[in-house]
Amino acid sequence: MSAIITITRAGPLTTVQDAGRFGQLRHGISASGPMDGVAYRLAGALAGADHGGIEITMAGIGLRLQSGQCRVGLAGGRFDARHNGVMLDWPGAVSLAAGDELTVMPGTVGNYGYLRFDGAPVLPTIMGSLATSSGARLGGLEGRPLQVGDVLELADAAGPAPQAVTARQAETGPIRFVWGLHADLFASPVRQRFVTTPFVISRQLDRMGVRLTDAGGVFADATILSLASDAIVPGDIQILGDGTPIVLMRDHQPTGGYPRIGTIISADLDRFAQLRPGTDVAFSSVSVVHAQQILRSQSP
Repeated sequence: MSAIITITRAGPLTTVQDAGRFGQLRHGISASGPMDGVAYRLAGALAGADHGGIEITMAGIGLRLQSGQCRVGLAGGRFDARHNGVMLDWPGAVSLAAGDELTVMPGTVGNYGYLRFDGAPVLPTIMGSLATSSGARLGGLEGRPLQVGDVLELADAAGPAPQAVTARQAETGPIRFVWGLHADLFASPVRQRFVTTPFVISRQLDRMGVRLTDAGGVFADATILSLASDAIVPGDIQILGDGTPIVLMRDHQPTGGYPRIGTIISADLDRFAQLRPGTDVAFSSVSVVHAQQILRSQSP
């Protein structure tokens, strides 16, 4: 049976996401997709979903099942979720019947969480994806974040059976990166301070990028901070003209004209995305070969 969901509360930047819209960067459209891919996949396994779902931010979400029934997988960060007022496990899963309410409130850890359903959202596929792109304003529901009163229809459940899964233990320690194309433009002492001086996650963060507070003045005296624009990728650590470091995220612009000292490795980008404002962050360099080995070791 298909289901109808009404959004009763929506935090900022709550969006429909799927695995991403790949191969469109030449047209100026980033891949988008989940900020925390591991959590997104975990929520899908708990729901029995192989299609898109909802990405929530720190403020959470509220929804009511108007009709039908569905199973919902919940994962990402650590939020407080309730089904008709009864506390749920997080990560976890719950089956909803008509009239049921699901509320997700801010928790103690993380910026992003995921709700995935056993029925696929009935939304148009644009360039092969349902993912909402904040920059291009396409995908999802009218290319915008979800709002109170929005209605989503879910198709009949047709995904894989739900899986009994265990959340991966959170990693700690420095965020690992590989030196970037423009690393040699920074003097050796600057590069050394970059890996020995902590930065702080600022409050200026969204799906396009995360600004870092350079309290240690690592880039205070840096020069040559403007270049000819060229292609960028998620995880690039770009140093703006005023010396501010910014890490480019899933909805990054297609090109950048500032030097990138490095790129966060794929295996650590999800973890970085979940760091809340005010959190100290340190960086540690690895080789490309090592980065690839780490990624393979994390693959299911």
